[in-house]
Amino acid sequence: MIKKNFLLILVSLCCIGFQLNAQTKVGQLKFTDANDALHLLKPAYQTTYGDLKPADIKSVTDRVLVFLDSNSKARLINKETHAVITDFKSIDQNSILEPATFRITSYEWGVTYEGMLLAAEVTGDPRYAKYVTDRFRFLSDIAPYYRKLDASVKLDPQLQKMIHPKALDDAGAMCSAMIKATIDSLPFNGRPQIDHYMDYILHHQYRLADGTFARMLPHPNTIWLDDMYMSIPAIVNMGVLTGDKQYFDAAIQQVLQFADRMFVPEKGLFRHGWVEGMTVHPAFHWGRANGWAILAMTAVLDALPENYPGRAKVMELFRAHVQGLAALQSGEGFWHQLLDRNDSYLETSCTAIYTYCFAHAINKGWIDALAYGPVAVLGWHAVASKVNSKGEVEGTCVGTGMGFDPAFYYYRPVHAYAAHGYGPVLLAGSEMIRLVKHYTLKTSDGSVQF
Repeated sequence: MIKKNFLLILVSLCCIGFQLNAQTKVGQLKFTDANDALHLLKPAYQTTYGDLKPADIKSVTDRVLVFLDSNSKARLINKETHAVITDFKSIDQNSILEPATFRITSYEWGVTYEGMLLAAEVTGDPRYAKYVTDRFRFLSDIAPYYRKLDASVKLDPQLQKMIHPKALDDAGAMCSAMIKATIDSLPFNGRPQIDHYMDYILHHQYRLADGTFARMLPHPNTIWLDDMYMSIPAIVNMGVLTGDKQYFDAAIQQVLQFADRMFVPEKGLFRHGWVEGMTVHPAFHWGRANGWAILAMTAVLDALPENYPGRAKVMELFRAHVQGLAALQSGEGFWHQLLDRNDSYLETSCTAIYTYCFAHAINKGWIDALAYGPVAVLGWHAVASKVNSKGEVEGTCVGTGMGFDPAFYYYRPVHAYAAHGYGPVLLAGSEMIRLVKHYTLKTSDGSVQF
């Protein structure tokens, strides 16, 4: 038995030597000891690794743009005749949006529009701004005619949410994107729709007694972490648009009240849900919900003047969240569906959101480039590996409610048509272009350094 094991070891060492000779290409190398040889072994990375070039990043976002431009049309048809409607004065109960892969009035598309706006700013490519302009102009032009219809008329579901919002999902992300597009001077008349959305957010959305945004499901007085993004960016950006500081104060208040209930300091993570009346709350740290939270804080920090009262508290929370998230990045660059459970699957949309927020924070000087730059670079490599040749974003968890057991999150499906992945990819790619232009990336044995 001893002799047999010795022979196996000898064969293995010979195989290693053969691989080293094949990989190094140079037979003249002289090894002083085994460690010299072993250092030449090549890591078997699961995604690309190391240097990034702006053109390579833009090639990924360009594929996404082309795919979305042909799969999210802005056109009305008559649902009975299927004729295209060009005269908006003829809009009636039979006028619907032409069916398409993606819904152009959804909260997922609010994020997508903001990704397009950032891509236009960073790359200078006019196609990104045109994508937003075409759709916002269309929606702004048709909205007044739908508002004139009797309230009892059952509208196209997409338009119903725009004309008669019933939840933060219907209003917040789209409102924020329209505000950003208005600030960027895109040529569309969005202010009436912005005001319509903002009226719902501020005056009609259900709240707890202290004013925190809440839902009545799955149980009364439930807070969803998702609603940080579905409300706060719109509010704080309204402050930028109008110059009215009450919006800044309201946004800060919401961030801190969400955090009081949902941030878990010892982990540096947010819980997904909180239910008033429970003594022990669900402790599931869902990836994308944490993404919505850090995305909302990023919007607040961007909008507030540097020394604005309360901004320092938001920054402190943001940095604590960054630290908690960075510690949980996988070796492939992704984050897990449940962040602190490594046997849950690797998920694309949250990875893209964190990559954007980390890169943006570095570019803004909020966090240290050497500590977190490599995290962002590795994250982008992971994200880019999920954008296929068609421009589809793979590996994104579908829409998800609030769960009370791990299996609920573990087994949520993923799909290339889950709309939640597209905006984050555009945001991440655009901010990474800015990052690699402003910082010199060095590689030492493949490892990225700033």
